[in-house]
Amino acid sequence: MNKTAILFLIFNRPETTKRVFDAIKKYQPKKLYLAADGPRSDKIGEKELCQKTRAIVNEIDWDCEVSTLFREKNLGLKVAVSSAIDWFFKNENEGIILEDDCLPNPTFFRYCSELLEKYRNVDQVKMISGDNFQFGWKNSDDSYYFSKYCNIWGWATWKRAWKEYDLEMKSYPEFVKSNKIDQVFKDKSVRRYWRAVLDRVFSAEINTWDYQWVFCVWSHNGLAINPSINLVANLGCNSGTNTAGQENSEVADMKSYAMKFPLKHPTSISQSVEADDRFSSQFFKTSYFGLIVSKAKRFVVKYSHFRKK
Repeated sequence: MNKTAILFLIFNRPETTKRVFDAIKKYQPKKLYLAADGPRSDKIGEKELCQKTRAIVNEIDWDCEVSTLFREKNLGLKVAVSSAIDWFFKNENEGIILEDDCLPNPTFFRYCSELLEKYRNVDQVKMISGDNFQFGWKNSDDSYYFSKYCNIWGWATWKRAWKEYDLEMKSYPEFVKSNKIDQVFKDKSVRRYWRAVLDRVFSAEINTWDYQWVFCVWSHNGLAINPSINLVANLGCNSGTNTAGQENSEVADMKSYAMKFPLKHPTSISQSVEADDRFSSQFFKTSYFGLIVSKAKRFVVKYSHFRKK
């Protein structure tokens, strides 16, 4: 079987990087793309950590074409990751994307490769995730299901899908005006949650790249593939830029499991509404009161910052 190209995103965490790199090393891809953001000038010791981290991925002892995008200056999460994926798909038509804290089960690679091939020309399918947050619940014997949710703790996609990505979400005002989010979610509380999040991303209150990808998939009427079991363990819930403080959350200690082959495919390409509803009810419901409190807190933070200037 052909080995799928991998983009490995690293930064300043040598310990987790080593564990994920060892998993990649066992897979031995024929093409490996390495992207690293530069150290932040105001963080003492980060330059040395970045250097130590980059040294780990130089330990390539198999036949592999290696490409690197190592930044000298820090671009920040939003630009560093999105531009690295841009770079990856300037050179590849499809591939696997792993961050330095996403440890895949060995079967994750075959799972991604087979589904990249199967859905290569199916425009509605935008990505393949290695994550399952159903905590053991299944609604079928299939190996995976189709979802509105785009989980990116280990994932794969195609150039044809990524070319639709827009970091600045320029089409968001029209998306709001036409009430398209009503077509994505029937539950009002879930719609409120996501409308609040996307508003903040569009106004650059959240420094990230991944919500823009979620919006991209939704605005193009796309679906993601999620596995029936969890294939990737996240090692960085206590140290990631957007996951710090989540070390005690129910997703922090999720184990990964081995996918069974041959894969059992769903009979049709359609959203598993029941699975998505279960996921939404656990993570994404927001009351009117909660939304008001959240907006009030953001106003207080902004006002306090203004007063200190």
